[in-house]
Amino acid sequence: MDEYESELSSLDLWRLCDELTIVQAALLLSGLEPSGNQDFVEHWEPHKRPPGYEAAKAALTRALKRGDIDGEIAPHYDTDINGHIIGPIDGTIDLQQSVLEVASVKNWLGKRGISTGFFFAEKEDFLDFLDTKHPRYSPKLAASVSAWFAIDSEESLNGKSPKSALERWLRENAADYGLSDEEGKPNEKGIEECAKVANWQTKGGAPKTPGA
Repeated sequence: MDEYESELSSLDLWRLCDELTIVQAALLLSGLEPSGNQDFVEHWEPHKRPPGYEAAKAALTRALKRGDIDGEIAPHYDTDINGHIIGPIDGTIDLQQSVLEVASVKNWLGKRGISTGFFFAEKEDFLDFLDTKHPRYSPKLAASVSAWFAIDSEESLNGKSPKSALERWLRENAADYGLSDEEGKPNEKGIEECAKVANWQTKGGAPKTPGA
């Protein structure tokens, strides 16, 4: 074997990362290996950037800001005429320094029906239930499991019982799973059914106070 030859591909090696920058993750979602691209892609004219890169970058950035993806936001910094750092610029986000937790990115993608590509080394059949084109696709099954994934911490419960938190999430995302009518009004019966399936606290009990 050549001195620098590896049995792992360059993409396989990127899969060893637990965290990625927004630029790296957006490039990988676009099907490109970040090495050789990550330092320059933001300097290219938008129409010359890889297909899908801008959409992936925008979606990842907004998800990080909303807290849908776990990670750390790094701002841009203002400098004086001598190049000395003055302080962070409010409302900015440094795409090269802000990081995303890979496990959280995979979870976020799964909730949106994506189960193939870089972040899924092999197609995970258990996520087929999210594929609207699958011959056995069931909207209520997809809604129930997606809600279960979404309410995954005390913070997401926000002091509510699991059933109440699940119902709230299902109402907010009803349109994505056929749980609303043509006017956008949630189907309360369908939401209740899905929440019952996803609810893990079937014996009741008072919800915990966040931070308690």
